[in-house]
Amino acid sequence: MFLRQLTYLIALDRYQHFSRAAESCGVSQPALSAAIRQLEAELGITIIRRTRRFNGLTDEGRRVLAWARQTLAALDGLRQEAAFAQEVAGGTLSIGAMPPGMQAIPLLLESFRSAIPGLHLQVRIGSCADTIHRLRQQQLDLGLVYLDQIASDAPFDVLPLFTEQHVLVAAEPIVLPAGRREWSTLADLPLCLLSPEMRTRQIVDAAFRGAGVTPTVVLETNSLEVLYAELLAGRLASILPVMALPTHTGHCRLQVRPLGPCSVPEVGLVRLTQSLPTALTVRVWEIAGNMDMRDIFAVG
Repeated sequence: MFLRQLTYLIALDRYQHFSRAAESCGVSQPALSAAIRQLEAELGITIIRRTRRFNGLTDEGRRVLAWARQTLAALDGLRQEAAFAQEVAGGTLSIGAMPPGMQAIPLLLESFRSAIPGLHLQVRIGSCADTIHRLRQQQLDLGLVYLDQIASDAPFDVLPLFTEQHVLVAAEPIVLPAGRREWSTLADLPLCLLSPEMRTRQIVDAAFRGAGVTPTVVLETNSLEVLYAELLAGRLASILPVMALPTHTGHCRLQVRPLGPCSVPEVGLVRLTQSLPTALTVRVWEIAGNMDMRDIFAVG
């Protein structure tokens, strides 16, 4: 069994197509297909469902795929350990982040790069569920998520960073009274909110239900860019976590008002629990643990 066979199998699962998987691996399609067949012969099982085209993995194939990912992840960890042992600062770190974490990610990246100048970073934006899934599949090293999405018996280490706070925000010509606003006073305000499947929106909906009011939601979107465009144009108000407020507002004057109390989760980093974590993941975990972010994303 060769590592290239495992690499081909992972690529095939990713692209769901023989030609595209072969192209991503820099080999011909016949070479990739032959390597997979050789792997099947060595293991004595059928890994690929074959018709005239790729038709998915068998149950046995999926178990082999899980082992392939673990094996290649372990090999990558071994390479990073060797690099650190030679006092070569660097390596590659992949991070998954939920869309509302747009302000927190740059702070983390800056701290990581300052301590590890040669670090190569990869950031993928996705839902909490997507990030957790990719962590389980060892496609990500770290995830920035709501910690209430992590089951107590899940195979993850968690590092709380701060507690989220939601605020009411609007640009002129919408006028917001000064001071803290109660959820019960927002029923008639035209709002643009993130989509119902997003955890941030679910927190907002729960707060409105607790206040016994139904908000006037004019626009729902899973795109912060679309929400920002409506918000900064002064057409609609919004309710956002402090960490998701737009940082580039141009000449627009943004009004931000704290809201009455609601049940909010902690935001933190998550990593898959491993008996032998790499030196790189240990190091960035320590760096994040020494950061104080609890007052950064709060409005008095």
